[in-house]
Amino acid sequence: MKTHALYTCRRCGTNTPRWQGRCGTCDEWNSIDEVPTTGPARGGRVVTTSLRDVAGEDSAVTPSGVGELDRVLGGGFVAGSTTLLYGEPGVGKSTLALMTLRALALAGADVVLVASEESAAQVAQRARRIGEVPRGLEVATSTSVHSTEALLRERRRTLCVVDSISAMSDDTLTSAVGSVPQIRNAAERLCSAAKATGTALLLIGHVTKDGELAGPRALEHLVDTVVRIEGERQGTLRLLRAQKHRFGPTGEVGLFEMVGEGLLELTDASRSLRGPQLDVPGVVLTVTNDGSRSFLVEIQALVAHASGSTRRVAYQVSSQRLSLLLAVLESRCGVDTSALDVFAATAGGLAANEPGVDVALALAVASAVRGFAVPPTLVALGEVGLAGELRAVSGLTRRVREASRLGATVVIVPGEGELDDVAGVTVIRCHSLVEAIGAAQPVLGG
Repeated sequence: MKTHALYTCRRCGTNTPRWQGRCGTCDEWNSIDEVPTTGPARGGRVVTTSLRDVAGEDSAVTPSGVGELDRVLGGGFVAGSTTLLYGEPGVGKSTLALMTLRALALAGADVVLVASEESAAQVAQRARRIGEVPRGLEVATSTSVHSTEALLRERRRTLCVVDSISAMSDDTLTSAVGSVPQIRNAAERLCSAAKATGTALLLIGHVTKDGELAGPRALEHLVDTVVRIEGERQGTLRLLRAQKHRFGPTGEVGLFEMVGEGLLELTDASRSLRGPQLDVPGVVLTVTNDGSRSFLVEIQALVAHASGSTRRVAYQVSSQRLSLLLAVLESRCGVDTSALDVFAATAGGLAANEPGVDVALALAVASAVRGFAVPPTLVALGEVGLAGELRAVSGLTRRVREASRLGATVVIVPGEGELDDVAGVTVIRCHSLVEAIGAAQPVLGG
């Protein structure tokens, strides 16, 4: 074996063959550390195989017992795989991990939690808040990579959770705990042990002050699945998204509500998050698509006379789309907000940032300015272009069906776009935003 020198940036994780004063990727000065590695100087002969002759393997999938997590993971944990779960402090990472361990243990699975940041008593207190703690749920407190690796190899387990990977360390490395070399080394060794034993491994990760995953970028490439849990700390809604998934599609979303006992699954988020039906100007319903799910979202707009320079405030809606729509409303529809403060938001905590909610957002502003109310039985769908035209959006039939399920009887949609018949729903097709505003007012008796 020949020893080689590898230099790694502790900020971004970039590898270089030689030391340099500034990282060429992130431009950070004095961030390059030497990480000694061992390996043969030359590789052996590479043998190729025809891909069509290679037999496919069906990996065993174990449902986590948490339906919304299984939705995001495409059914559950794959044996020998590594999943990285990360999010802001206090968002519910450890709670979700404990819920999963508890559900699997209640089903008779052999599971273990390696707590590197909390004591066993603290973990037990959190677990009892969720519910009865099953006997099969074991905990170990350790920050040692060696001990955790040995634990993984000691006997085959269905799931092992490491909370968190950033606190794990290897005494043979001189770098500090939480540094890029430490996190990378810990992840590599634990991933290897998980594959060797067929154990599903769940690593808990932290985020930086910018909201990005802490640690080396290589960490995302090492693992099989990257899942982010997000939500406002002062709110109760939590969203789970897969940003990378080697065993299935990404883009699926799971929803939870943070309650005193832990995380409550929201299988029907549209109904659970819907508030009282308001019959006031500035409130319009729409439907947004996220993954394979559709959500009924309430768009609210409020206008007020500006005392100085005008303000445009957007919460859970796109500020860029709001500015664009205000310009279209003034130039194409005669709805002038140049002397008004405009506030726009969604109710319930669900974000509505896609172009498919443009018509609803524009209608909410127009109704707030002109003073007509949109009843909760009307839903507006579609994208608005700069010429004031309405453009088709994806999944139109799915959106209309969701609106119908929750009581909508009238739907305003773009003039173009495929749409199947939905019983009990009157569809009004409009080619422009002017038509949409005009079509809404007679329906409203305005």
